Amino acid sequence: QVQLVESGGGLVQAGGSLRLSCAASGRTFGSAAMGWFRQAPGKLREFAAAISRSRGATDYATAVKGRFTISIDNAKNTAYLQMNNLKPEDTAVYYCAAVSAAGGVDAWGKGTLVTVSS
Repeated sequence: QVQLVESGGGLVQAGGSLRLSCAASGRTFGSAAMGWFRQAPGKLREFAAAISRSRGATDYATAVKGRFTISIDNAKNTAYLQMNNLKPEDTAVYYCAAVSAAGGVDAWGKGTLVTVSS
């Protein structure tokens, strides 16, 4: 089992920045990648970014590309999401996920709320 704990959410004005962290513990060696997803009020959860644990390859949703940067510190078992130039439409609960080699989600964190005011 993998346990994930997110932190770093909060209230920020449009144009501002936040950095989210995701600390992983437990059987983390089985996860091929770490991902960030988000769920806005009244909407479905959607993919935001992901990073391969071994190669560091990254992938981003179109809506965040160029503004968000995902990174990972394997020694600390921690993934990060640096979010710059935030927009009100980025307001959501952000969830960290441990992703298997087959592309499925092995574990979810409980989420951290990001609110961007206009």
